[in-house]
Amino acid sequence: MEATQLHRGRLLDHIQLVVRDLRASRDFYTAILAVLGIPIVTTDEGYFWADELVVSSADSPAAAGELTGRQHLAFQAEDRATVDAFYRAALNHGGRDNGAPGERTAYHPDYYAAFVLDPDGNNIEAVYHGEARRSAASVVIDF
Repeated sequence: MEATQLHRGRLLDHIQLVVRDLRASRDFYTAILAVLGIPIVTTDEGYFWADELVVSSADSPAAAGELTGRQHLAFQAEDRATVDAFYRAALNHGGRDNGAPGERTAYHPDYYAAFVLDPDGNNIEAVYHGEARRSAASVVIDF
């Protein structure tokens, strides 16, 4: 699939996770990213991607047969209800609890997050940082 427009954040262009069971990971990530409003793009090349995240099987050409080690990825949520919905979707699609939704004031006031382990044991978080105003929703790259 040819992309004609990308929306990028502040630090990363993309990150790749190499997983044992692509189907289980696709189910998990499709569910949690739908809650966050991020569409999945699927290919038949042993991987799928969603914005900055690429998830591939160990036998895909990009993975060279190696699984990635345990990672921690934190996705931005637009409000507390989205964090709660992320947590429910994750648990209903192969995720395991790693920290129920709640405030984590040790990080900063109004830090509201939930943590789950994906099918490969990666620590996946959804976080709402509280009321804030962004200068832009994303950086738009047109081709």
